Amino acid sequence: MSSTLPPESRYVAARDGLRLFYADYPCPGSTRLPLVCLPGLARTSDDFVLVAQAAQRSGRRVLALDYRGRGRSEWDRDWRHYDPDIEEDDIFSVLTDAGVAAAVFFGTSRGGLHTMRIARARPGAIRAAVLNDIGPVIEKSGLLRIKGYVGKMPPLQKMKDAAALMRFAMSASFPAVTPEQWEAFARQTFEEKDGKVQLRYDPQLNHTLDEITPEAEVADFWEPYAELSRVPILALRGETSDILSVEIFDEMARRAPQLQRYTVPGQGHAPLLLDQPTIDRVMIFLNAQP
Repeated sequence: MSSTLPPESRYVAARDGLRLFYADYPCPGSTRLPLVCLPGLARTSDDFVLVAQAAQRSGRRVLALDYRGRGRSEWDRDWRHYDPDIEEDDIFSVLTDAGVAAAVFFGTSRGGLHTMRIARARPGAIRAAVLNDIGPVIEKSGLLRIKGYVGKMPPLQKMKDAAALMRFAMSASFPAVTPEQWEAFARQTFEEKDGKVQLRYDPQLNHTLDEITPEAEVADFWEPYAELSRVPILALRGETSDILSVEIFDEMARRAPQLQRYTVPGQGHAPLLLDQPTIDRVMIFLNAQP
């Protein structure tokens, strides 16, 4: 077991010059593949703190990324650049800066879609993967719900108010989350600045969901998933998720018989990665990987 060193804050320029942030949890002398953590649409690298610390203690370096416009990465003046192709190019800018050619990937929601797409675009870059509440088919009802809140928030003065708001809005689908975990989740989602609570991402990100309507067709990702299924996968699903259905979760296993699965009880989309049983299950999987 390795000791936990504090994460190092690193910045790298994207191809277009925009400043990107990633947290590097070092593990000097490790011969294991690093773990690359990719967050959800409006989430940040801080969602992976507990996973990163556990993986680091097991002897694995961890990189946790902030996409452009999120967390400590620079906001883009043009929201159209919050695009999967550009974000994946950014991901490889980070990996190049970190000297990483191959890794285990951990993707939450949008990060899982990136993981599937990268498996098809860059064979060999991903040696194993954890998918957090995302599959090849995304439920439209969940997308419409997300569209309803991304980039929008009432005026708040204190972080405790933000935690109370999140608990009020989400507790029906996250009944297992404790008050302490709601507070931690609020700190990952918001920041206190200039005497008020603000989002930790560019509100213009909501425009990336403009095309999501009740009538719109939602593309599937079965082909990228087939490429990813060539490597070991652990798929997590929130018990009350409205993004990854039970039927698709089962179909993922049917198409990839070696798939390992874990349902996070009392949580929805996406599991917060703050409870010890989920961290333990992830570590069982990671410890079996090179």
